[in-house]
Amino acid sequence: MGPKVTFTGVEDPEAHLIAFHTQMMLTGGSDVVYCKLLMSTLTGVVLEWFVSLPDRHISTFDQFATLFREQYLINKAPPRISYDVFDIKQYQGESLKEFLNRFGVQVVRLKPTNEAMTVHAFIKGMLPGPFSDSLLRYYPKTFCEIRRRVMAHIAAEDRVTEKRVFIGPVRPRAAGRPQPMRVHEASIEKKGSRKQQPYEKPQTRARTWRDPPHKHNFCVELKELIAIPNIAARKKVSPKTDKKLGPNKNAWCEFHQAYGHSIRNCLSLGHQLDELVKNGFLKDYLLES
Repeated sequence: MGPKVTFTGVEDPEAHLIAFHTQMMLTGGSDVVYCKLLMSTLTGVVLEWFVSLPDRHISTFDQFATLFREQYLINKAPPRISYDVFDIKQYQGESLKEFLNRFGVQVVRLKPTNEAMTVHAFIKGMLPGPFSDSLLRYYPKTFCEIRRRVMAHIAAEDRVTEKRVFIGPVRPRAAGRPQPMRVHEASIEKKGSRKQQPYEKPQTRARTWRDPPHKHNFCVELKELIAIPNIAARKKVSPKTDKKLGPNKNAWCEFHQAYGHSIRNCLSLGHQLDELVKNGFLKDYLLES
């Protein structure tokens, strides 16, 4: 079975030879077979050029490939340099997933050797938005880390969208109107409630900032949540310090930007998020309990 690629005279000769070699790896063959099958991929004026060559002018496949490259050298694509990765920009209206895929294709073609340069080029090419702001706040070290954070961000956006379009069920109406209480029954119930009053549970005291905050389940990580611009504008952070803010010297808090405790155990952030939840500001980011 012959190769499925064709060459009309306007394509890149090097790319054609690479595609030809890739398909021939599956079938194999001798040097003579390679020459005949490469000839079968030529069409139009390219085939006329091959026929015009003198008899017995080609003795090996490498000689045939060299003549082919030189004949159509003008069609060869200019060599790419790794700095061309900075020319990749996100289009208006292009989704984050589409830009990531297009950027990844160019990274494979350009083969940049510096991982930090690839990361910087991706962030520089992005349109401004919540995700680009989060990358600037918590700078990634590798392009693989960017891929993981993009997929996590897309999944979180999908959950938020589903939550916004969700319409809860209509509350069922009562089966019947309750019957009015008779005077005698009302007096008995009133007396009974007076007797039980000393044994009633005392009212719960109001929560203070010394009490541990409520734990809420959000659809995004806490460090991603506080990086969203409209949420970041409402948080109150104490001035940055080099002191350890807790007993765990190896734990890092992205909220305080200090060691001593993790962001999940941060009381200050927990109370602030609790207030935002009570005010209904974070309802789009809460998971159903």
